[in-house]
Amino acid sequence: MAHLLGAERISLEYPTKVVFEDITIGIGEGDRIGIVGRNGDGKSTLMKIVAGRIEPDSGQVTVRGGTTVGMLDQADTVDETLTVREAIVGDIPEHEWAGDAKIRDIIRGLASDLDWDALVGTLSGGQRRRVALAKLLIGDWDILLLDEPTNHLDIEGVSWLARHLNSRWPKGSGALVVVTHDRWFLDAVCNTTWEVHDRILEPFDGGYAAYILQRVERDRQAAAVEQKRQNLMRKELAWLRRGAPARTAKPKFRIEAANELISDVPPVRNPIELTQLATARLGKDVVDLVDVAVSFDSTPLFSDVTWRIAPGERTGILGVNGAGKSTLLQLISGDLEPTSGRVKHGKTVKIAKLTQQLGELAEVENDKVHEIIARQKKSYVAAGQELTPSMLLERLGFTSAQLQTPVKDLSGGQRRRLQLLLILLEEPNVLILDEPTNDLDTDMLAAVEDLLDTWPGTLIVVSHDRYLLERVTDQQYAVIGGTLRHLPGGVDEYLKLRDAEERAGAAGRATSAGRARVDGRVGAEGAVSRSTASDDRVGAGSTVSRSADPTLTGAAAHAARKEIGAIERKLEKLGKETAAFHAKMAEHDQSDFEGLGKLTQELQALEAESESLEERWLELSEQLD
Repeated sequence: MAHLLGAERISLEYPTKVVFEDITIGIGEGDRIGIVGRNGDGKSTLMKIVAGRIEPDSGQVTVRGGTTVGMLDQADTVDETLTVREAIVGDIPEHEWAGDAKIRDIIRGLASDLDWDALVGTLSGGQRRRVALAKLLIGDWDILLLDEPTNHLDIEGVSWLARHLNSRWPKGSGALVVVTHDRWFLDAVCNTTWEVHDRILEPFDGGYAAYILQRVERDRQAAAVEQKRQNLMRKELAWLRRGAPARTAKPKFRIEAANELISDVPPVRNPIELTQLATARLGKDVVDLVDVAVSFDSTPLFSDVTWRIAPGERTGILGVNGAGKSTLLQLISGDLEPTSGRVKHGKTVKIAKLTQQLGELAEVENDKVHEIIARQKKSYVAAGQELTPSMLLERLGFTSAQLQTPVKDLSGGQRRRLQLLLILLEEPNVLILDEPTNDLDTDMLAAVEDLLDTWPGTLIVVSHDRYLLERVTDQQYAVIGGTLRHLPGGVDEYLKLRDAEERAGAAGRATSAGRARVDGRVGAEGAVSRSTASDDRVGAGSTVSRSADPTLTGAAAHAARKEIGAIERKLEKLGKETAAFHAKMAEHDQSDFEGLGKLTQELQALEAESESLEERWLELSEQLD
């Protein structure tokens, strides 16, 4: 693997903090590196040092001659006086960029909804961010440094970006370094993870999942060493009190196999217990949307939507920006009346909503955290355990020193966590979370997910964070085509539906001069087909309108059933092979990261094949319904 860039013995110190101390790193051809760590530990600073935007106090960064480095900084801005076209493609002649498949794909993935002739200064912050990313990706770079590239991207955008980065360079060439809190994205694109913490950088093989496994094993070994030290200290104390100790054998710490790391860990949630608790708090009626339609200025947004939300239901909502997700949340919360149809709330329903704006903290921004907490209820019950507000704060990553901090001086992530805490202390029984992952690092996201696992109520989540959506919800729906559709196949099914719509829209447009032409105003792959709705009962008492799929009959149905049988047999075989691979990884030397990495890649190939077969099984099953 050819070396591209190196940073040797880097140190950096600010007046109040030492950021890095004598770290050495290297980036080579084929590296796909994800950087994780707590907010404030120096992830973005490390990227800027590597890019040459910050000079370290000591040490040096060297780049191989001829190597090109491109970076997307969180603070990067685009000239507001340029049009979207000028900002993205610059002075490249139209016949060149419109005829370049790579550039067309980047525009489709990031700028298809933007007015091609609009001034950048008229765009929202998220739109400007996408323009900056598109501008960077159009260039040819040996090394790409991306700081939070998934911010302001929806699930489709994140999926597109992962596909683009995975196919951008030939295998074993180019290099990617990315800072992001999107854990699904880290797993999708990275083969190495760097954890920044305590002024050092610690490398791990593999993406986020492999990093977590290795970190757990590291922590267990450290805990065993600490336990052994404490045992020795207790023996020393006993000797001082009673004389010479009895002879004892030294305890041995056996490295647990990978599957044993979680063999004694219960499921993240007990759905039966949570549903029983939710029903006791809510009764059988929560929120019913019946034949709901919503229009703005005579323009329909929803039509004929029926959804009966059940107690204890944990639901994720998907949809492109502007599809109506926020409107749906307003209907559920009662903040918006439908144009037609009705929304019925149960008598005992108490709804709380975590919004993106942090408006709930505006009136207390001058108060200190401990003053706000002192005004709240004295306890909160989670998983049968009674927790004080201070204990909740600790679970959400607050230190005792931060209790004396005024709200206005908290970081964005701290304010977000405090906002969630105050909502939970009000004990709602229906909780609506609108983009709850903003400003949170991966460790804090895990802490929030752990807290939500024990929350006994109905949970509705809108998020572009695929990992969190699949982690804390049990089912997903899509706002698509003017209706609400259940997704038995989850996020993968949603992406498949959207891709089919994009292809249908592209096929319906005429080509000009024998080549594709990007439509700058509406977007490269524009129109979305509308679906007809029919009721489909799903989940624990929910109903939702969905699109009707074409039904196979006769010989086609017979062939489909035959193929389904073959797929089921193949899936059973792959399941056994996957289980055998897990056992093989469990028996493998856990310190052999290179060997584990190869096994992980083989396991991922098996899982990818299984996912592909499952998608085909789902497609055929829907056509036979």
